[in-house]
Amino acid sequence: MASHNMTWISYPSKNLAFTSPEEIEAFIASQNIISRLMHCYIAFFVPTGFIAGICVLIVFIKNYLQHKAIENLDLLLLHFTISNIIMIFLSFTVIPRPDYLKATHLACNVLSFFFNFSYFNSQYVFILTLLILLLKRFPARTALSKATQRPILCVGFVLVYAFCLSLAEALLVGTDNYHLETYCQLDPLFAWPEYEIIKFTFGFGIPSFLQILCFAVLCTKAAPAGAPAFHQHIRTYPAAYVLSITTLTCRLFYNVMILFRTTLKLQRSIGTPQNEFVMNIAEIVLFCESCASLVFILCFHKPCK
Repeated sequence: MASHNMTWISYPSKNLAFTSPEEIEAFIASQNIISRLMHCYIAFFVPTGFIAGICVLIVFIKNYLQHKAIENLDLLLLHFTISNIIMIFLSFTVIPRPDYLKATHLACNVLSFFFNFSYFNSQYVFILTLLILLLKRFPARTALSKATQRPILCVGFVLVYAFCLSLAEALLVGTDNYHLETYCQLDPLFAWPEYEIIKFTFGFGIPSFLQILCFAVLCTKAAPAGAPAFHQHIRTYPAAYVLSITTLTCRLFYNVMILFRTTLKLQRSIGTPQNEFVMNIAEIVLFCESCASLVFILCFHKPCK
């Protein structure tokens, strides 16, 4: 349980021990960069993401009211849109950067729970989206194919699965000192090392493997007679494939940094200000991806266009 005693951990920027003017200048420069990135994100990405998300919601709701039905793909993209809008709301915790939001351990854990719930939701509902597109090109009479014809059931399963993963992550944040105030990130620094390992495995490793597997089958398997050509299939559903590349790229950077932070914890090291600097950039990039995803749905998904 020694690794679960996280009272020693703190941000490098809160434990300054500079030995040269060059280190002071480098630290000030990194803080300025983080501050400017935060302002750019709040000024440009947040309004754009919100406007795009609201427009997507209006289009889907209007289509449903007109036709009294919603396509499987649209329902999943609607769920994906809602998850990303929630993530944008939670991203307001970066406003104090280069400083950090101050909150109790309990409040920080609650924020982390909702962040992880939205994060896991968006990941796995997108995997369902890719699976449905794959089955459109390669129809199959299997239990999996029948399940995807009931998207509400699939969404319910994703919600339950994401809730269980988020609850497990909340427990791995730790159960001590809930009344004490701390510096808070949506992925709490004081969480146990297992927190980052579980998040990397179930929030990036498994979903990324499934995404790559879907692409591998799509590109290598011969389509049945009468199926549209590969390039025509991509042009029919461009939003999903643009989103796949965007999420995979942005979340790769973020999750690599999450895993790197775990190695520091296992070594009982708080790292350097440079490590903290890159982690902050990775977090902002993740939130930018949520905003960009909503814009891509609005621009590339045919009902929204």
